[in-house]
Amino acid sequence: MDFTPDDTQGEIASLAAQVLGKADEPADQWKALADAGLLALPLPADLGGDGLGVGHVGPVLTEVGRAAAAVPAYAVLALGILPIEALGTPAQRAEFLPPAAAGETILTAALHEPSAPLTSLPGTSGAAADGAWAVTGVKTHVPYAAEAARILTPIALPGGTGVALVDPRADGVEVLPAYNATGTPEYTVRFDGARVSEADFLRDRTAGHAVQTLHRYALAGAVALGDGLLAGALALTAQHVGERTQFGRPLATFQAVAQQIADVYVASRTVHLAAVSAVWRLASGLDADTELDIAAYWLTEEAPSALAICHHLHGGVGVDRTYPLHRYSSAVKDLGRAVGGAAHRRGRLGERVAG
Repeated sequence: MDFTPDDTQGEIASLAAQVLGKADEPADQWKALADAGLLALPLPADLGGDGLGVGHVGPVLTEVGRAAAAVPAYAVLALGILPIEALGTPAQRAEFLPPAAAGETILTAALHEPSAPLTSLPGTSGAAADGAWAVTGVKTHVPYAAEAARILTPIALPGGTGVALVDPRADGVEVLPAYNATGTPEYTVRFDGARVSEADFLRDRTAGHAVQTLHRYALAGAVALGDGLLAGALALTAQHVGERTQFGRPLATFQAVAQQIADVYVASRTVHLAAVSAVWRLASGLDADTELDIAAYWLTEEAPSALAICHHLHGGVGVDRTYPLHRYSSAVKDLGRAVGGAAHRRGRLGERVAG
């Protein structure tokens, strides 16, 4: 099957690479992405967008990864704009999508709970209270929660599971700073009777549909971003071993070095093929759950060891904070945790294959 990007995808990737390359600071890169219209790609025309989907958002996230840009693209696009565009009411879409696409506000999602990554059966629950829901529970590893306009939050209700747009500044919501490898904002969010109205929920076509859709976009965005991170680290390392000399010869001419960089290349191509295949199926409206699980597994299994090889081939310069390699390896660590880790992804894939 041919996964060669179409002309539009190619132009989007080229534009994203161009605007990211012109700025050095994350704030400037984020503004450049918004000004170029790259955050508005999934919005419909009546909201100032291009009406494109995850198949065209994926290249943006891949280029963000390739540049190791510390911007909230994954949270805003994969965890916010895409699911709200797919499941939001007209009022929700009109209120939250244009500011996020303009880079003025942030959207994110609370996918994880203690010892339960990407859970479809959340422990966070809502109880009926005066015509609304009183929500209680804990969410972990929530990117940009304190900075977000809304957090897409899966909640267990008496009739099933829904996804609500929760204001992190609302009464009964406590946002606590947490730590990660990259140093980007991440939080634990505690709900203690936080009030959520029916109007705050995304539309559920069938039982659990909203949570499943949110998880699919989260995985698709993660593997697209991870594809770029691994490709960027490979390019950086290949340049280094091609230019650095030892015993009067470039490092790349040593057989052991060539074999190790080849291993990174194989890992990068494997993750790339798995990622574009999964995103293509999701964008085409096909059943993509197995492919997303496979891509997420390969990302969590192959990328960390590939980045370890990249650090090894760089020697001491690879751990220098003034050199960019640490941005790739740190982002890969956080992204692996964002999809649940290799063991979790392998278990989910095994459950799916076993039926």
